[in-house]
Amino acid sequence: MLNRQARETSRSWWAVLLQGAIAGFVATFPMTVVMLLLHRLLPRREQYPLPPRQITEEISERVGVNETMDEPEQQTVTLAAHFAYGALAGMLFIPLARMFPMAGVPRGMLYGLLVWSASYLGWLPAAGILPPATREPVGRNFVMIAAHLVWGTILALVFRRLRIGTDLPGLRSE
Repeated sequence: MLNRQARETSRSWWAVLLQGAIAGFVATFPMTVVMLLLHRLLPRREQYPLPPRQITEEISERVGVNETMDEPEQQTVTLAAHFAYGALAGMLFIPLARMFPMAGVPRGMLYGLLVWSASYLGWLPAAGILPPATREPVGRNFVMIAAHLVWGTILALVFRRLRIGTDLPGLRSE
């Protein structure tokens, strides 16, 4: 009996991780639209490529494929990497966001800010991929923070929709 219950809990966790990945992927669509729209409102001198493009270019240079890609290929790789990162971050939503006492949209927004902070103040500068956000203009940080708030909001809403029927012990209902 205990073994069966453990298997069901394991399957439930895999389902939640998959639902988080789907929600993160879906949430990346409106996030991208917000990034592109707000980017156009920045002063001309701040309209250099957005972080997803900068990250893709830096990594593709490091692995030696940047010179072999034309512009359409670079755009495709940038979008694919951006959506994959959104899905990965969405997959980690429940395991990490359970630390936050609130539920629903506020939890998603806080998680979006956590993803922004961990990325732009954490691992990206530490890996030498991007300078820290503290060295970026305020307007560009506003664009990225707003986009991550949108991402977190949509992530929480989509995840709640997908989670219907998935019950995990200790997972507070949204």
